[in-house]
Amino acid sequence: MAAKVDGDKCVGCEACIGTCPVEAIAMADGKAVVNEDSCIDCGACVAGCPAEAIAQ
Repeated sequence: MAAKVDGDKCVGCEACIGTCPVEAIAMADGKAVVNEDSCIDCGACVAGCPAEAIAQ
């Protein structure tokens, strides 16, 4: 199961990109997007998101 981004909460700060150890997060239209094939469900992005926009 991959992390999920709530687009309504995402502020586009890119903090999650730096926390992802497998580079599974990119930005699209100013919002974070998780590559489900690359995500290892470690939770680093959940903890690193200041807007609480990512859930496992």
